[in-house]
Order: sequence, then structure tokens, then C-alpha cells
Amino acid sequence: MSALDSPQSTVIHTLYSDHHGWLKAWLRGRLGNAADAADFAHDTFLRVIQRCDLTAIDTPRAFLRTVARGLVIDHWRREELQRAWLESIAHLDDAEAPSPEARELVLELLERIALMLDGLKPRVRTAFLLAQCEGLSYREIAQRLGVSVRSVERYIADALYHCYLLRYGDDEQ
Repeated sequence: MSALDSPQSTVIHTLYSDHHGWLKAWLRGRLGNAADAADFAHDTFLRVIQRCDLTAIDTPRAFLRTVARGLVIDHWRREELQRAWLESIAHLDDAEAPSPEARELVLELLERIALMLDGLKPRVRTAFLLAQCEGLSYREIAQRLGVSVRSVERYIADALYHCYLLRYGDDEQ
């Protein structure tokens, strides 16, 4: 039996043939662009095939819609980051402006930071950003969030631990 005749291959083929057209149409309705819809539909199926037990999907369309929505939101978030970064450097003279290579490196770094922050609980993320970006003291953060200083200490510790795991977690295995 070849790999194309395997039960997994049959499930993939069925999932794709039954739902690809629907998913592409759903995405086209949200994005207003057939080419982007086709790209996101393709990426959605790749993500599902690579990361999921396809036999455990009870409601394929709801599942595909959830995965596709997440990919689209991630894409919009990246575009917003890029737009904000480019706006922040637009006023610079050519001599001060970063090179195209440096711009790309900064954008990649901003994307990695955004992904890291997405992995945090909302209060942990807020406390971390207030401490790191605005330089607020733990007491000021506690007042702003309406929590104890001890809670802020835990939030910051959680955020730093999360950063550590993302940076060094795979190196220790």
C-alpha cells in the first residue's frame, strides 16, 4: 500500500475536497480578495494537516473557520505592526533611516515579540508592558490595574519566565 492509499491520506483528501471550496468562499467574503482567500485556505489546510488528528475533528467547517480566522488575525496583526514601525521611521532623514536589511530584522523581532506577548494572560501582558515600556513601578502598576503589589510581582515573574522558556526552553531538551 502506498502512502497515497493510507487511511490518513484518505481523510485528508476527503476533508480537502469536501470543504476547500467552502472555506475559500468564506475567506473571500471576509477578505474581499480571491487571491488572499486562496492563500489563507491553503495555509489553513496545511496547518490542520500538520498539527491535528484529523479523525478527531467532529465539525470540520467550524474547526477550519477557527483556524483560518486565527491565521487572518495573525496576518492583520503583523501588518499593523509593520505599518506602525514604518510610520515611526517615516520622518527620519535618509542618513538616519535604517537600511532595508535592518528594517526586515526589526520587523521580524517585532513579530516575535508580538507572538510572545500573545502567549501571556491579559493582566500579565499589561503589567509586563507597563513595567518594560512605560517604566512604571510595581506600585504604580498595581494602582493602575487595581491589584496588589504582590500580584504585580507574580505577573512580571510569569512574563519573564514565559520569555525565558521561549528563548531557552528548547535548548535544554
